[in-house]
Amino acid sequence: MLEPILHLLNKQRIVLASGSPRRKEILSQVGLKFEVVTSKFPETLDLSNYKTHADYAIDTAFHKVKEVSDREAADLIIGADTVVSLGDKILEKPESDAHAVAMLTELSGKQHTVYTGVIIKKGDKYVKFSEETKVMIGDLPKSVIEAYVKTGEPLDKAGGYGVQGIGGSLIQGIEGDFYNVMGLPLYHFCQELSKLYDT
Repeated sequence: MLEPILHLLNKQRIVLASGSPRRKEILSQVGLKFEVVTSKFPETLDLSNYKTHADYAIDTAFHKVKEVSDREAADLIIGADTVVSLGDKILEKPESDAHAVAMLTELSGKQHTVYTGVIIKKGDKYVKFSEETKVMIGDLPKSVIEAYVKTGEPLDKAGGYGVQGIGGSLIQGIEGDFYNVMGLPLYHFCQELSKLYDT
């Protein structure tokens, strides 16, 4: 979708305000040339101040972009934040193996929602949006959960699983954008970026 404007985009300094290897991989596959500048924003926003989990993710992404834009000059800065939501609860990255086991046990046999908030900053203009994807985790025996956690894959991922890795074998079904579960809703992102450069 970006092909008509790639020649314009790739003449600019584009910064991804995220250290996520998944987001880097997603952006790279569409031919975008960019630098990674990891945001130092501490991600300590109070969830109770937000009406929805999507709003929380958008605002976290905004603060990541703002922090990077305060110290880096770039034509375009991209930021995102992904949260896994089960009912009223947000499941962040697990803090330990035991926490990951508890998280996956809670997700087992249930559908949950993944929200990604995205910010694209071009000059003084901020484009903000979010994407929602439903994910159904199969009924997982305790032995499967414990063996998966021992692989180490869950520890740097919201919700305690990696859809693009071994964790994909735990997922019974997905409704919506697969890339959103990885950390960046690719189709929606390309749409919004194309609008910014529509001449």
